[in-house]
Amino acid sequence: MPISVALLLASGISGLDASAAREIFGVDRTYLADPWYDFAVRAMDDVQSCDACRVERLCSPEQLTKTHTVVVPGWPDVRQAPPAALVGAVRDAHEAGARIVATHTGTFVLAAAGLLEGRRATTHWAHVDTLAVQYPRVRVDLDAPYVDEGDILTSAGQAASLDLFLHVVRLDHGAAVAKALAHHLVMPPRDAVEKAHPPAPSEPVGEDRILADVLSWVTQRLDSQVTVDDMAQQANVSRRTLTRHFRASTGMAPLQWLLAQRVQLAQRLLETTRLSVEQIAAQTGMGTAATLRRHFGRTVGVPPDSYRRWFRTRGEGGGVRLVGAPITPGQ
Repeated sequence: MPISVALLLASGISGLDASAAREIFGVDRTYLADPWYDFAVRAMDDVQSCDACRVERLCSPEQLTKTHTVVVPGWPDVRQAPPAALVGAVRDAHEAGARIVATHTGTFVLAAAGLLEGRRATTHWAHVDTLAVQYPRVRVDLDAPYVDEGDILTSAGQAASLDLFLHVVRLDHGAAVAKALAHHLVMPPRDAVEKAHPPAPSEPVGEDRILADVLSWVTQRLDSQVTVDDMAQQANVSRRTLTRHFRASTGMAPLQWLLAQRVQLAQRLLETTRLSVEQIAAQTGMGTAATLRRHFGRTVGVPPDSYRRWFRTRGEGGGVRLVGAPITPGQ
């Protein structure tokens, strides 16, 4: 039997989130997995968004409580309490055993339903403070693009909603199907734009005060040529002692950690600026564009030019603002 997915719609909800949900779960993808999903919409009021996302089938309140997965799109005004009917529908579906997937500011609807108390969740970065103030018992994750708590999943923004939906597909149909769908949508799966290992911590784990100052010192000098001897001198320890503390605290050798920091900085500059690859190579201490491309491609999985094109395309609907000089042709 296909997995049933219901999209909750109410006046003012994010049309982009609704369209993305329909694109992932409501389009026939039996060429990838058969059966695919059984997609329907539960309209909470006389909402006009149904036409926008081309809904073929509506579900009743009774059908909603029998649905496997319920998608809650972004709520338009986080300062205003969502309608009781919407909150009640989410609560009833969860109590009936549904998996709840909230995108963007849809997290506020889940919080209003009391589903997030003592649990991890995320939402758009611009509203994390509001979420923390309104619902102090929610454990807000500021860094994750999406949070999977098993029966409740939340995403950090509109662009991250697609990543969350692909994650759901991966859970339901396997990694190969999710990867094929990402390829069809011309977007790399998330594991292709993140490191194969967890991000290198910029702060030492635990109370390793030997590294506390040196890590801060290095991260302020990523555009400079910094050696292991330089780090050891800054920490006032031997090279061997520094390496031992690095491995114990970060799981990496000093130069591995330094390279990871430089790649992460390159990612941020590609995402948020119009600097050329050569300029980014200089600002990250990699020297040349060729060196940056080699290390970036090996670590992230895609070349920096492709990463930038992908992120800019995703950002057109997600509010990413690029600053700085225009990109040099060919970069």
